[in-house]
Amino acid sequence: MTREEAKLRIEKIGILPGIRVHSAADAIYAAETVYHAGIPIAEITMTVPNAVSVIKQLVQRLPEMVVGAGTVLDADTARRCADAGAAFLTSPGLVPDVVACALKSGVLAIPGALTPTEIIAAWRAGGDFVKIFPAAPMGGDQYLRSLKVPLPQVPLIAAGGVNQQTAVGFMRAGASALGVGMELLPNDAVRRREDHRIHELARRFLGFVAEARAQG
Repeated sequence: MTREEAKLRIEKIGILPGIRVHSAADAIYAAETVYHAGIPIAEITMTVPNAVSVIKQLVQRLPEMVVGAGTVLDADTARRCADAGAAFLTSPGLVPDVVACALKSGVLAIPGALTPTEIIAAWRAGGDFVKIFPAAPMGGDQYLRSLKVPLPQVPLIAAGGVNQQTAVGFMRAGASALGVGMELLPNDAVRRREDHRIHELARRFLGFVAEARAQG
């Protein structure tokens, strides 16, 4: 999958599931389950045991899925994830070496930022999207809406505190996509292999995106 194809897929779906679980098996299950629930995107965080191997396995098993790496904090990890087939690299903050590695490797760069100064720096560094983290504690959708006024050209992903109550608001405020973790993939649902529960949550979050876009 090309960098542009991955970007278009994230923009179209509007959900970036963050997978932060306690085992490689749980991570693979979570990614495959959201894929079959209609969200063909997964961010495997580097806190997952054997995360790079998980990325490689998912890329091989589900070639149509946008599999990326999350919480990437250094260039060496970035290179290993890109070599494993990651379609994007994201961090909770701006790590210039990670952005540079993503661009060199031909994968999406999604640096994190919070303030206008950080967002501009992340965008100028080459970010395809800029992830606003943590979005909810900083004022939620009102903060995101304020950021979009002077920075309408920067595609923002809202992450940190996105749930069923806030999803529509973040999208209406101008988010290109939502970074969603345990609200979409509860640890107990993953551990118990509760497909039906995860499918229902995926249906709801996809519905929130569709609702917000329909409202304009």
